Amino acid sequence: MIFVKERKIYGYECDIYGHLNNSNYLQFYESARSDALTDMNFPIKQFNDQGIHLYITRIELDYKAGVFLEDVVTIKSWMSTANRLGSTWIQKLYNSQRQLCNQAIVKVVHAKNGKPFRIDHETALFFKSFVEEKEI
Repeated sequence: MIFVKERKIYGYECDIYGHLNNSNYLQFYESARSDALTDMNFPIKQFNDQGIHLYITRIELDYKAGVFLEDVVTIKSWMSTANRLGSTWIQKLYNSQRQLCNQAIVKVVHAKNGKPFRIDHETALFFKSFVEEKEI
């Protein structure tokens, strides 16, 4: 399943050249993943209530084109893999002309007490039901 979020680019998010500052891509992707989990009816708070944390172990960002002040961007997010130990997310950011501007691959591990943790089979199957294997 692909989750879609739109948002406007504000001046405080841009660098001196009027481009979206590179550090903000990480924040945009983080909020889009959080919203996706909420849309799946398994928000981050539910993990926290179980003592489980979602730790990012790797992020790859590929910059394709600049994003500019006051543009409205679309962020598409989906899990490409999910298992008891974690998941891999693909996230793409498009400008208002539907041009791909950035792509991220995010590796996430489940952790409990600061160590990798395997979630139960039922929860893992739940997350696997949201995996989108095809590339968009």
